[in-house]
Amino acid sequence: MERAENQLREALAAFDFGGEVVGAVRYGEGHINDTFCVHTQPGGDPCRRFILQRISAAAFQHPDQLMENIVGVTSYLSREIAAAGGDPERETMRVLFTRDGKSFYSDTAGGSWRVYPFIENTVCLQKAETPALFEASARAFGKFQRMLKDYPAETLYETIPCFHDTEDRLRKLRAAVAADPLGRVKDVQAELDFAAARAADCSAALDALRRGRLPLRVTHNDTKLNNVLIDRESGEGVCVIDLDTVMPGLSINDFGDSIRFGANHSAEDEPDLSKVSFDIALFDVYTRGFLEGAAGALTDAELDYLPWGAKLMTLECGIRFLTDYLEGDRYFRIRREGQNLDRCRTQFKLVSDYEKQWDDMRAVVETYRA
Repeated sequence: MERAENQLREALAAFDFGGEVVGAVRYGEGHINDTFCVHTQPGGDPCRRFILQRISAAAFQHPDQLMENIVGVTSYLSREIAAAGGDPERETMRVLFTRDGKSFYSDTAGGSWRVYPFIENTVCLQKAETPALFEASARAFGKFQRMLKDYPAETLYETIPCFHDTEDRLRKLRAAVAADPLGRVKDVQAELDFAAARAADCSAALDALRRGRLPLRVTHNDTKLNNVLIDRESGEGVCVIDLDTVMPGLSINDFGDSIRFGANHSAEDEPDLSKVSFDIALFDVYTRGFLEGAAGALTDAELDYLPWGAKLMTLECGIRFLTDYLEGDRYFRIRREGQNLDRCRTQFKLVSDYEKQWDDMRAVVETYRA
């Protein structure tokens, strides 16, 4: 505990917060990084807040590349927002540089820390409390695609190699099955059969990218509702956050991950699968908002593949949860035994629902593609 506190104090001293630091407390519900809310008192002015994060070394082995991506994208977004008459201080994240001008601080134990100014009067929701809030997040992520449509995606680092490479995720699952380090394979044959039956689907989007049918984009790659800050008064999406996985990718994956997360009414780790179901009405709401925010930035092929984005991101996530379960829950944090297996099962249940409502999903896209 003392060592952790010393590292926190060391990190706080590396940044100029513009006032005396009067507190730093753990903040948020993220699975990966260690996050703190820093409170400062700049003279007689009201208290200001900042987000301080220790970047997960397990998830991100090259913090320099990760932060170069984030600085590049947020700087670009800041210019685009200002040119459109918006407020860059509120509508995009901003990296606070260290006292010696770096985008992150490396502590004496090898940890990497970064700081963002806190965007006040916003809320981070774990679940869409109303369809309107879900649609607001869709507009924010669609706008994110639109504003970055001319950013050279190929210049970004892959912060997590093969992150949304569904073919590679399937290969890793097969390797985990072969190794079976904890003897858990015998208990998950139904889930393994489900993934194996959809092995060909894992190549659908990647084949389209290889053929040039789908373009490479700057993508967020973790477009859950809780990665959009919602304005407390208007209920609109203000700012897309958690840019650690911003890298080259497919727009359909950003769309699909939101559907995976939000177009149902159950928890991601719901053990009772009778409570897990895909809601086509929420798919409709999200599609409308996303395409409104994107405002014509997507190609016809990308629109055609939007249902595939939902299916592949959900299938891939289920495969990832299952792989982590077999390997001993090393990546996704768990609070109880079997939680990652429950997470896998909810994802596979949603995939089954998509397949049953595939024509309805395509019809929704056709309604809003103009």
